[in-house]
Amino acid sequence: MKIVSIGGGPAGLYCALLMKKADPRADITVVERNKPDDTFGFGVVFSDATLAELRDADVVTYAEIEKSFAHWDDIDIHYKGEVITSTGHGFSGMSRKRLLNILQKRARALGVNLQFETDVASVERYRSADLVLAADGVNSMVRQVYAAHFQPQIDWRRNKFVWLGTTRPFPAFTFYFKESPHGLFRVHAYQYDKQHSTFIVECTEGTWRRAGLNEASEDATIAYCEELFAAELDGHKLLKNRSVWRNFPTVRTKRWYHENIVLMGDAVHTAHFSIGSGTKLAMEDAIALATAVKSHGKLDDALAAYEASRRPAVDAVQRAAQVSLQWFEETERYFGKLAPIQFAYAMLTRSLRIQHANLKLRDPAFVARVERWFAEGAANQSGVNIPVDPPPPPMFTPFRLRDTVVQNRVVVSPMCQYSAEDGTPNDWHLVHIGSRALGGAGLVITEMTDVSRDGRITPGCAGLYKPEHVAAWKRVVEFVHANSFAKIGIQLAHAGRKGSTRLAWEGIDEPLPEGNWPLLAASAIPYLPHSQVPKAMDRADMDRVREDFVRAAKLADDAGFDLIEIHCAHGYLLATFLSPLTNHRTDEYGGSLENRARYPLEVFAAVRAAWPAKKPMSVRISATDWVPGGFTPQDAVAVAKLFKEAGCDVLDVSAGQTVPDARPVYGRLFQTPFADRVRHEAEMPTMTVGNISSWADVNAILAAGRADLCVLARGHLYDPYWTHHAAYEQNYDLAWPKQYLSAGSFTPRESKS
Repeated sequence: MKIVSIGGGPAGLYCALLMKKADPRADITVVERNKPDDTFGFGVVFSDATLAELRDADVVTYAEIEKSFAHWDDIDIHYKGEVITSTGHGFSGMSRKRLLNILQKRARALGVNLQFETDVASVERYRSADLVLAADGVNSMVRQVYAAHFQPQIDWRRNKFVWLGTTRPFPAFTFYFKESPHGLFRVHAYQYDKQHSTFIVECTEGTWRRAGLNEASEDATIAYCEELFAAELDGHKLLKNRSVWRNFPTVRTKRWYHENIVLMGDAVHTAHFSIGSGTKLAMEDAIALATAVKSHGKLDDALAAYEASRRPAVDAVQRAAQVSLQWFEETERYFGKLAPIQFAYAMLTRSLRIQHANLKLRDPAFVARVERWFAEGAANQSGVNIPVDPPPPPMFTPFRLRDTVVQNRVVVSPMCQYSAEDGTPNDWHLVHIGSRALGGAGLVITEMTDVSRDGRITPGCAGLYKPEHVAAWKRVVEFVHANSFAKIGIQLAHAGRKGSTRLAWEGIDEPLPEGNWPLLAASAIPYLPHSQVPKAMDRADMDRVREDFVRAAKLADDAGFDLIEIHCAHGYLLATFLSPLTNHRTDEYGGSLENRARYPLEVFAAVRAAWPAKKPMSVRISATDWVPGGFTPQDAVAVAKLFKEAGCDVLDVSAGQTVPDARPVYGRLFQTPFADRVRHEAEMPTMTVGNISSWADVNAILAAGRADLCVLARGHLYDPYWTHHAAYEQNYDLAWPKQYLSAGSFTPRESKS
């Protein structure tokens, strides 16, 4: 087999040597344009998990790599004059040049032909090989030549960074957050041999320009950074290596291979340096590709297997890298606002790869300190005495909303059941809501409850628009209050243009085949092309719907609810006013964001006036439409401030479902960054939703200050007693209903086949 690697970085070299090791008869050549010792960057980082993979792939290479490591367990975070240290992280750094030398030596020993200082002017020259490895880096020429097939997407990030070295050997993975007259600088520093460290300086473009670094030479950049970080460098010098300011490119490709060409490493994907994974990903690609070629007789099958095995893992790393780099891009949002211990915790958990339980395993003393700090803050905020020795997990601390104290931070999300009769809830709703209240959540919120018959989504939707609804809901509320410590809220809404549709299991969002009722919206735009066209609301319609909300609020008080949530999300009536995609009005309720928010605010203000002052209100919004030209996270902050001024106590931050052609970016906790942004920039409490499934994630969200309450939907459908089970797993004593006291002594056992 004849193999050519275009590119002699870690991906190309390691794959070449692994394939040569697997098949000594193979004719393998690595073509590299640079000299053997010519490389960008100073150090590379590997986690203990990655090192185990390298050991299993080739023990000879691993042994040489291991000899060159600078190993550390600690992370030091320098913030506002304090140094917060967390231990147990298990990383190893080494010189990138040393790594390349090890790979080159091993490749030569196995018989790989290495050709340096060789420019590849044409890929076609090498297409006669059985396999061409495109390992030519982030600016891949091969990827560009076949761009129509690979379909690369490159996202150039906002922040500026410069990759430097220093003669100071830092004893820990070190982060500096330093204010200057020009703005905030961040430093990522780690040792890669006994005498040297990598020293990456990062800042916003605004800070970079104000500092004059946009016009600075490499020498001027070094001088500026040495002066700014003189105390941190402690007399040591910075080292340059083509040290120019740049923006980080996040590379993704739709396809990873084309005929006999396969992309590897930075040519196919990148992940931000803040999670230190570029070289890791490249070498893992090499292992996966070599394994696939060895395991499959046909090249097409091997390349398909390579992509299938690697893409999910890379996607997960890129999602983590995305939220990590966003945290560093937006550090100004947190700097000076978070206490040092919370700032450090937020930074450590920023990528979502490390969550509360994982961090507790690594550094139990640090997490105990965080939990104690959080419990003290919760006690002050709620007015409830909380034992802090030992402190409860963050999710089991109380939270006050006006005169209502929620006993813990877990919320049962509104979930439509489509089981009411002309809006009247029944035994299904009693059992559905009652069981989840018994399950230990601090707050349960009813499904979307419509304020008029014509405001329903489907004929099976719950309502609060006639007297019999009050009695039915009161039955549910009284059960919750009598048999649990949970508070209960009701989500009031009008379906707008998404109304008059079939039950979810009969065709979600599909119009009723008969018996339709008239629809209202901000503008006369149907949800689906074949959906019923709504009427653009006139003043009379607005007045009537506003009074429907007021009437429902008064009925909710009669039923005994503790909280009202106004639904301004997911493309329902009030949401159609907020989004420019669904609001094409030319009057005072259209155009600018302030105008588009005018009617939802009118409704909220009217309900707030009718609802008892001691009882809290929340609003649910979609923080993004996931469509270019739609509602944005920046809009969400502005709208949050308006609702806060109008008396909203907590914002329930969701996303999407405004238009059917949205393209959400799904993933674990994918909506939490929106709640985080609103919480800090609008300076108001938030609830977060979206793929929250583990108690460890709930604790991390809360302790990091990303939200104040965590809202779970599917998790509570799957397990009504989710909160009690989370308490058990954390060895926390959460009181069971008296009828279930014996459950406290039950010990679950794993089934064994």
